[in-house]
Amino acid sequence: MSVVAITAKEINDNIVEKKNLFILDVRNEDDFKDWKIEGSTVQHLNVPYFVLIEDVTLINDKLPKNQQIAVVCAQEGSSKYVAELLNEQGFDTAYLEGGMKSWSEYIYKTTVYQDANMKIYQFIRVGKGCLSYMIVSGEQAIIIEPLRFVDMYSELAEKERVKITHIFDSHLHADHISGGYELAKRCNAKFYLMKSEGAIFEFEPLENYEKIDVENVSIEVLAVKTPGHTPGSVSFFVNDKILFSGDTIFVSGLGRPDLGGKAREWAKDLYNTVYEKVSKIADDVIVLPAHYADFSSEVNEDGFIGNTLGNIRKQNEIMQGQTEDEFVEHVAKSAATSTPPNFENILAVNKGIKHVSQEEIAEYEIGPNRCAVHHVHAG
Repeated sequence: MSVVAITAKEINDNIVEKKNLFILDVRNEDDFKDWKIEGSTVQHLNVPYFVLIEDVTLINDKLPKNQQIAVVCAQEGSSKYVAELLNEQGFDTAYLEGGMKSWSEYIYKTTVYQDANMKIYQFIRVGKGCLSYMIVSGEQAIIIEPLRFVDMYSELAEKERVKITHIFDSHLHADHISGGYELAKRCNAKFYLMKSEGAIFEFEPLENYEKIDVENVSIEVLAVKTPGHTPGSVSFFVNDKILFSGDTIFVSGLGRPDLGGKAREWAKDLYNTVYEKVSKIADDVIVLPAHYADFSSEVNEDGFIGNTLGNIRKQNEIMQGQTEDEFVEHVAKSAATSTPPNFENILAVNKGIKHVSQEEIAEYEIGPNRCAVHHVHAG
């Protein structure tokens, strides 16, 4: 039996469909602990490549005999070689095509919401936990939290027979490269961002807008202090039905206010955001964040990452009934200590002050997001 390749899409389909998946990850232990393919039906075995090339039979008794084994490494070469060795031992093996780089870049789309005024698509970048959106209304399309893979937006817009006219970033992301500026140039669209974020290229400062109307869509710009990485973040409230919450509110928690080194000071601003602004938004509003931490627990029965604000409030006691002191103390204790890998380089690229190759960008982005990993819960 010859060794076959398995794609990131096929692995993701198995996870979404909750099929059992056995992964032999041959990267170094530290890399594996830091970032791996996760899912409720995924079983892992991590044995570094250098151990296996000495004697692959060392792990024979740890491998399933009647199930395909997906072998994973960073780039592809090592996993393919190990898969071949195991194949010779009689195991059913496949190697991840393109390695973890391909997992990092795999994206699929799903429909989130549709009514007479708009249709919303969600783009899920599963290996990074990044979420991006297209709103289609009339003959126009709006992109929110654009990823750098801009072709997928152009292709969907062409399929929907609409023109991309407005592009929004809630803040300067620290874990991935934004495609906003490039997409705006390509489509001759307006790119909106807070001026206070420090970008040096041409864009529309969100400070100048309280509301932006596009076809049958009304976008209310909610200035949000220090929800995730930055003091210049915003959320977008669309047609009083959908809250694009950036890195302020996640399906299972609140954004981390600690990356600027001012956890307690910024937690006070986050308290005001949650208790003054968010508290006035109705329970039935659907929250669509910019990131997620765990697909299996955060994807809903309709297949997208999102939930009603009422359900999120119920799951997070800290969002109601807390004094400012209680809230700040809890958030400060929950603040993460680890920062996104390469976040300074990524921010520099997103600000337009650093220009690098596509290969360097891909390298910067390897690894997990750390925006939605450390949620803030009460108790």
